Amino acid sequence: MKKKVVILGSTGSIGKTLLTIIKKDKKNFDIILLTARKNYKALLNQAKYFKVKNIIITEHKYYKKAKSSIKSKKINIYNSFEDFDKIFKKKIDYTMSSIIGLDGLYPTMKIIKFTKIIAIANKEAIICGWDLIKKELKKNNTKFLPVDSEHFSIWRIVNFDKLKYIDKIFLTASGGPFLNKSTKQIKDVKISEALKHPNWKMGKKISIDSATMMNKVFEVIETKNIFSTSYKKIFILIQPNSYIHAIIKFKDGTSHLLAHDTTMKIPIFNTLYHDQNKTIKTNELNINKLNNLKIQNIDKILFPVIDILKYIPNKSSLFETVLVTSNDEYVKLFLKKKIKFHEISDNIIKFLKLKEFQKYKRKLPKNIQDIHKLSNYVRLKINSLSI
Repeated sequence: MKKKVVILGSTGSIGKTLLTIIKKDKKNFDIILLTARKNYKALLNQAKYFKVKNIIITEHKYYKKAKSSIKSKKINIYNSFEDFDKIFKKKIDYTMSSIIGLDGLYPTMKIIKFTKIIAIANKEAIICGWDLIKKELKKNNTKFLPVDSEHFSIWRIVNFDKLKYIDKIFLTASGGPFLNKSTKQIKDVKISEALKHPNWKMGKKISIDSATMMNKVFEVIETKNIFSTSYKKIFILIQPNSYIHAIIKFKDGTSHLLAHDTTMKIPIFNTLYHDQNKTIKTNELNINKLNNLKIQNIDKILFPVIDILKYIPNKSSLFETVLVTSNDEYVKLFLKKKIKFHEISDNIIKFLKLKEFQKYKRKLPKNIQDIHKLSNYVRLKINSLSI
């Protein structure tokens, strides 16, 4: 029987990688729905190739273009995630949620009741809306699987059933393009330099987050949420060649680490076939990389955003939305050449210290609207400060 699949954000890198995997085993999959925000041409090509009956294009302008460009009655084109109710008559087997940013939170929440398994690659959803997601998962008896390489690695080691035996969790970071630079050297770096990640090919936003190390701050918060642990058990280590993705130290004195090549294909493949004995063709164990791990503690002077973790409350709150949104805005300002690289971190730290936002450390999001309302306010506030 074919596995029924949905991909939210199928024209992005995660979605395209998943489709590449499915392509090699096409006969065993039935893709029920693909979605995109505006890349309707790529979406239509995907739908035609994989014979997908339903697509959603959320930006109205591009939805209209898609409707006028295709006359086929074999593809149903929708404009809203509210149309899930029209598309799904019973639960599908697997959903990949890979829409970027807070825009991915609502469809992630909405799809949970329609799927048996959801793999979430959307950081913002896990950081800002985890409590809401967790309630939906429990309510609908839906299984969650992590996709990000670090959280995938932790999951592969502990599989959610050994959490009480964990002593410490170590997340690894490559150090990005500025690992061996001084604070003086990175003060006036060019955008092109900040985008040159040594190991991974990523979009602009996540490449800058990796260069500042904010990406790792986000992953610490995700780890705390996903694995129901505390910040005091989570540590960041530098591992320059990105071969080791996580290390778990157990209370029995043993430490387990997980290594794989720097490709998201491996985590995605393993969530898709998590309950099957499927094999993926990969490189041989890289002895040279294992002999040159060069693991080291993180330099908080070079990467000051790490100290932001001191301001995050132990319990989930709306304050995480302030963090995520402020980072989004200051990264945008850097990419527009309105601030310097080091000012991304400086400005975020200053913004998080503003008195008016401290109350959100004690407030839980009651619904998605709470998160979006606060996020919109933070954007307006930063834009007014930046004029």
